[in-house]
Amino acid sequence: MTDILPFSPPKTKRAADMLAGAKALPMLINGEWVSAQTGETIPVQDPASGKEIAQIGRGAAYEVDAAVAAARKALPGWGKLTPRKRALVLHRLGDLIDENVEELSELETLDQGKPYSVSRWAEIPSAAKQFRFFAGLCQAIEGKTISPSVEYQPEGRDVHAWTLREPMGVIGAIVPWNSPLVLTAMKVAPALAAGCTVVLKPAEATSLTALRLGELALEAGLPPGALNVVTGYGHEAGSALASHMDVDKIAFTGSTATGRAIVDASKSNLKRVSLELGGKSPAVVLKDADLDLVIPGLANGIFFNAGQVCVANSRAYIHKDIYDKVIEGIAEYGSKMQMGHGLNPDTVMGPVVSRVQADKIQSYIDDACKAGGSALGGGQFGDNGTFIKPAVVTDVGQSSPINRDEVFGPVIVATPFEDTADAIDMANDTDFGLAASVWTTDFSSAHRISRVLQAGTVWLNAHSMFDASLPIGGVRQSGYGRDSGVTALDNYLEWKTICAVV
Repeated sequence: MTDILPFSPPKTKRAADMLAGAKALPMLINGEWVSAQTGETIPVQDPASGKEIAQIGRGAAYEVDAAVAAARKALPGWGKLTPRKRALVLHRLGDLIDENVEELSELETLDQGKPYSVSRWAEIPSAAKQFRFFAGLCQAIEGKTISPSVEYQPEGRDVHAWTLREPMGVIGAIVPWNSPLVLTAMKVAPALAAGCTVVLKPAEATSLTALRLGELALEAGLPPGALNVVTGYGHEAGSALASHMDVDKIAFTGSTATGRAIVDASKSNLKRVSLELGGKSPAVVLKDADLDLVIPGLANGIFFNAGQVCVANSRAYIHKDIYDKVIEGIAEYGSKMQMGHGLNPDTVMGPVVSRVQADKIQSYIDDACKAGGSALGGGQFGDNGTFIKPAVVTDVGQSSPINRDEVFGPVIVATPFEDTADAIDMANDTDFGLAASVWTTDFSSAHRISRVLQAGTVWLNAHSMFDASLPIGGVRQSGYGRDSGVTALDNYLEWKTICAVV
């Protein structure tokens, strides 16, 4: 598809107000809505049209200091609240997200560019599920009783020991622009469930739903200071938060390069860090794979959200006997995806988040073709230059930049193989290790290959399947720590050992 479906008017008042004229939106600190001390703002654009739809405060060190102080002040009250009372607040917040799903979906689409259907039926409901899931875990935080073998024990006395799980403290949550609200929920929900307080720094390109979440959190009964939202640039507000001496932990999702910078900044007070970073996730397609699953599965795995998904199957290793059928099928699937403004109900793929991102994606395709590769599909277009047609890139080597770097667009690199061992070696030949998938009708092969693929998640005959109960995270340069699932609570809890002579 080369035509772009036009804009459709939003249905909710808040989204309509955004389009009626750019408004300066304050940030949330200690339960109050405040502007940046300097009065400076950052423009917010609709990626599809380039139109300015809002302005957010340009927060920096001053606002981060105030937010951290508010979170520190709120910590004893929220952390010592009974688990049941914390659960009620989080469950209510999940309900409020559902009650405002249309508004949040339109804001997300205007801000990030994704189709409204993706916001409405996938990502915003998933954010609500995060809060409900972790509300259910508030009362499941448990320690253990230990029977120690101590060298010295007073005669006639017993030694008892046990462990407690305690809130880690003030959490700095820094989230990216590709799936803003659900990725925010994946940090904020478990942190609050654990009894921590949070300073949230959303991506400067996509802060609208984070600010709306702050409103809903107060409405749900979250006390002032328990959740603060500081908008601003990463090198200003984000850097100040990462290096802050009174922040106990940083939870970050984003690029590997920024993750390294956060680790460096954390040395200021040796704060805890969890990182969900970049990916170059492989899909291994065996000769016996069901093509009725493979073709739409791989196409949706890379073209969903215009490829702006950290776990997207951006590399495919396909058995040579079915290689042509698969790549032609994926290319055809992509060519039929209707592109347009995210608020148009018929849009299947929207723009990428910015012109800078679109230029970067297209440069990878162009450079690969100049070096001898081929592309089925691809191409940058639209008045704002932010639309990228789905592309299948072939005939590139393992060392090609498009095959090694996280392109973060609707581009899949396909490579044929004959020996499965070679496919596994190529799949593991990456600096990343976030996710992978295996496609076969032989469960024995699926199980064996899943064990040797070096990735935090491996899907079998599927890709990019998520649930609040399923841990997600990576190995190697894809980071450490896990979001979602019961294990995500570990990111926000400390162990305390108590040993007593009685």
